Amino acid sequence: MSEQEPIIKVERLIKRFGEQTVLNGIDLEVYPGETMVIMGGSGCGKSTLLRIMIGSIKPTAGKVMVLGENLAELNERLLDELRKRIGILFQSGALFNSMTVGENVALPLREHTKLHPDVIDLQVTIKLNQVSLLQARDKMPAQISGGMKKRAGLARALAMDPQILFYDEPSAGLDPVTSSQIDELIIKLSKGLGVTSVVVTHEMDSAFRIADRICMLNRGKVLKVGKREEFEALRDAENGQGFSEDELLMRQFLRGDAEGPISSEEDKGGFFQELGIFSLR
Repeated sequence: MSEQEPIIKVERLIKRFGEQTVLNGIDLEVYPGETMVIMGGSGCGKSTLLRIMIGSIKPTAGKVMVLGENLAELNERLLDELRKRIGILFQSGALFNSMTVGENVALPLREHTKLHPDVIDLQVTIKLNQVSLLQARDKMPAQISGGMKKRAGLARALAMDPQILFYDEPSAGLDPVTSSQIDELIIKLSKGLGVTSVVVTHEMDSAFRIADRICMLNRGKVLKVGKREEFEALRDAENGQGFSEDELLMRQFLRGDAEGPISSEEDKGGFFQELGIFSLR
């Protein structure tokens, strides 16, 4: 990984909303073709980090490079051009209810290209087939399940053949089988098409299925960035003897244990005030 140039580079990133510091000195590099999972508890700053990386909100300080471009130096026109090279799967799928599944997938191509309608129609067929949803092409979003909506949203995110795909809680609200199917799609796209994936999630099973590397946040700071195997070793350790405070916190989160450093913070009364009430992820 270190021999490659990062496709995304975040340096000393700070984001404040009023007096609330949500991200505090984030450093992160994402390399071409890898799946980077960003995880952490509710309110740790992970979704805010994702929104900054796609250019939807601006940082208070620091630098974010995406595909060689410094986001802070791009005006809206140039930012729109950059966004044509990335795809985003929103938590809900974010489909337009007045359009069929096929029309939703076709929309980016109609808006941002001059392709002939027949070519767009072929592209829609290809993208829906990639996510195993061709049979739902003419259905309305209200006529399909939550998992199918996620797949339709993914097909739309793929419409412009992006270099980077961002996923915001792709498994949220799905049953275990459907969640596994979405995970398999993410793996297939990353390994089969060479797409770089950045996945925000708090679902442990999903994270360990899809991740090449993991970035764990807590209170707006990076606790650890490492290979999936490093986090698996933390999770599977029989006890926390010799672990640092950060390692103990990560171990509790990864295992879902009721007792540990996170619980101690809650008992002090400041945990929910800092991480829960503001709901800034």
